[in-house]
Amino acid sequence: MDCFRTFFLYFCLLFCSIRTSNAVDSISPGQAIKDGETIISSGQTYELGFFTPGSSSGRYLGIWFKKISTGTVVWVANRETQLPDDKGVLNFTTQGILLLLNSSNGVIWSSNKTSTVKNPIAQLLDSGNFVVKNGNEPNPENYLWQSFDFPGDTNLPGMKLGRNLVTGLDWTISSWKSLNDPARGDYTFGIDPNGYPQLLYKKGNTIKFRAGSWNGIRFTGASRLRPNPVYEYEFVLNEKEVYYNIHLLNNSVMSRLVVNASGITERLTWIDQTHSWATYFTVGEDQCDNYNHCGANAICNINKSPMCACLEGFEPKSVRDWNFQDWSSGCLRKIALACNRGEGFVKHTGKKMPDTSGSWFDKRMSLKECEEMCLKNCSCVAYANTDITGGGNGCLLWFSDLIDLREFTDTGQDLYVRMSAPYLDGIKRRRESRRQKRIGIIVCSTILGMGVLALGWILYVRKRKLKIQERMRSIIDRDHNQKSKTEDFELPIIDLITIMKATDNFSSNNKLGQGGFGPVYKGTLFDGQEIAVKRLSMSSCQGLEEFKNEVVLIAKLQHRNLVKLLGCCIEGDERMLIYEYMPNKSLDFFIFDQSRSKLLDWNKRINIIDGIARGLLYLHQDSRLRIIHRDLKASNVLLDKDMNPKISDFGMARIFGGDQTEANTNRVVGTFGYMAPEYAVDGLFSVKSDIFSFGVLVLEIVSGRKNRGFHSHDHLHNLVGHAWRLWMEERPLELMDNMLGESATLSEIIRCIHVGLLCAQQRPEDRPNMSTVVLMLGGESSLPQPKQPGFFTERNVPEAESSSSYYKSTSTNEITFTELNPR
Repeated sequence: MDCFRTFFLYFCLLFCSIRTSNAVDSISPGQAIKDGETIISSGQTYELGFFTPGSSSGRYLGIWFKKISTGTVVWVANRETQLPDDKGVLNFTTQGILLLLNSSNGVIWSSNKTSTVKNPIAQLLDSGNFVVKNGNEPNPENYLWQSFDFPGDTNLPGMKLGRNLVTGLDWTISSWKSLNDPARGDYTFGIDPNGYPQLLYKKGNTIKFRAGSWNGIRFTGASRLRPNPVYEYEFVLNEKEVYYNIHLLNNSVMSRLVVNASGITERLTWIDQTHSWATYFTVGEDQCDNYNHCGANAICNINKSPMCACLEGFEPKSVRDWNFQDWSSGCLRKIALACNRGEGFVKHTGKKMPDTSGSWFDKRMSLKECEEMCLKNCSCVAYANTDITGGGNGCLLWFSDLIDLREFTDTGQDLYVRMSAPYLDGIKRRRESRRQKRIGIIVCSTILGMGVLALGWILYVRKRKLKIQERMRSIIDRDHNQKSKTEDFELPIIDLITIMKATDNFSSNNKLGQGGFGPVYKGTLFDGQEIAVKRLSMSSCQGLEEFKNEVVLIAKLQHRNLVKLLGCCIEGDERMLIYEYMPNKSLDFFIFDQSRSKLLDWNKRINIIDGIARGLLYLHQDSRLRIIHRDLKASNVLLDKDMNPKISDFGMARIFGGDQTEANTNRVVGTFGYMAPEYAVDGLFSVKSDIFSFGVLVLEIVSGRKNRGFHSHDHLHNLVGHAWRLWMEERPLELMDNMLGESATLSEIIRCIHVGLLCAQQRPEDRPNMSTVVLMLGGESSLPQPKQPGFFTERNVPEAESSSSYYKSTSTNEITFTELNPR
């Protein structure tokens, strides 16, 4: 009887050790994990057990974060075969094999290790790796089996991304089929071992993005991979394996690389302060990241217009296609190679290396040996180093068209392109001709006189510019006490004659619109650059105030999502501001028009929302001034030729000091429907009043309807109130614009509505700041529930005409000036 009691007590203790999830990080042969039971890594970082993804009805065995971001799954065992119920069991056999069984004891998944082991143990490590090892074996190379060898959609630090060249084991990560199905989806991210190995992002068999080959520091197409205090990069290439890996230098940092079901691939880092994942980098950040965007033998530069250009010595294969900005046909050599004596190379600096899938390499050769090797082979068209560290090492050769080239300003490397002897001779002749011309100019007897004249002209222009600048300062400072703001201001001056020529003497055919400040004209400078000229009307006091404010503010702001001030003009009674021209007018021109709104699919709309958010983040936090815009609305968001948003019209904006968080005014200016409650009622404004306007704007973009003038058959609320009612009734997708059709990504739309309501909350302190908004829009973490929005009880009023800062007349009903006694 005593023996029986002892055995029973031992059995109970063993059972409890498995049932108590926070007590163990491993299981031994004969033990099992049932649905509802888990094991947790020793540092409480990861947890292994059964889960149901999204709205799926199936059950899966997986690993997820425990301490942070609970529910974020990083690995799934049976990703291709679901368990139909909660009767699944993970068994660990005495042979060291993991078996996932269903309710009828059928094997759903196994680790498939057949080697005999004396003392096997299955353990969940604090790295997120679930391993089978012999006893306390510490060396990962001797693990009998590990989950890191069978990745899903996530790559964790310490996890190889590549391939075992001996066994064929592929360490490529692949997306889930959907948010509810972890089966292998369409998108993959991994290393292609063909030629010189390179990192590829693919949809099916189609390459979407190529990070390129490793050059000793980074992948040549991944400019964001720079030395930093968080990550240490590792790339290994030998006869047995090729892989890329990162190691965390700070163990307190949590990071993951994930390919989600919609194809977005990004490295995320956990931010404790915001309790959310922040994006470190995203694959495909701009058009030049699109694989072979400019075609063969062409270079893509996102900072140039047009972004595509042929390599030196090449010309478009189809001039007609290139004139229509269709670069897919690429470029051809002006003079074909003939493998004759005299052929050589033209050096191209700062380049992403071309596609290396068909290349040849030798890591032991010097660059000089590499050049000689290429010249000896008539098929060789280019060469470069495989490793740029230590002065350059290794040899990399190309034998066909150069595909997927890109130009970087500070992270590219040198590429040597083979050119024909006649072309190189032409370069030499042109250089010699230029040298002889320079000598002739130097010895010319008139050089001294020309120099004196040039010096006199420079002094005259400088004096005239300083005079104009001083006059500008006096205009700005007059009655504004803004001397401190303009003392260090360098004004870009454009003379009146240049503007008159550009606008055809302010021709009515070039008039874009009329605002409270005066008319706006389209113009073209002598170099072909298109501009928008805001000409101050002498009869407009509002225009004069706006003119002064914009000169002080916008000239100091530089951001891709803010309209760019190119210069100004003050001559006689003329006061003009010159901006970059926005061919697609303003956001309200599209979003509130039934026919034109069809041109804004969901991808364009989410890009516009993200761009506006980043522009506001710059104004509030990242610029050297803290700017409160005070009049953010759809008509003040301009769209460039690629439909990228740019915030405009800073006439109402105000500067905050370093420690200032809010201010008040007895003169409220802005637009009904966008003004925050505390600003409209009490004259209090802060960054949170801009965030309220942003929230309203997000809901307008999602719905395609205006906040003011919104009508519903069952209530008298405005658009924000309508959105709040739908949210509370769990019907948020009814807010979506019907024009979106199949382009809509429902999860993103719900998230944008959620963020819009968070921004439009009644109390300023409840609204998130813009840095948090940007993370919310780009992240996947759960968001707090919004509270009741401002003006929820507001009754509907007739809608006033909206205005664009460039293109429409400003309605007197839209802008309001109210005298208040602020608190």
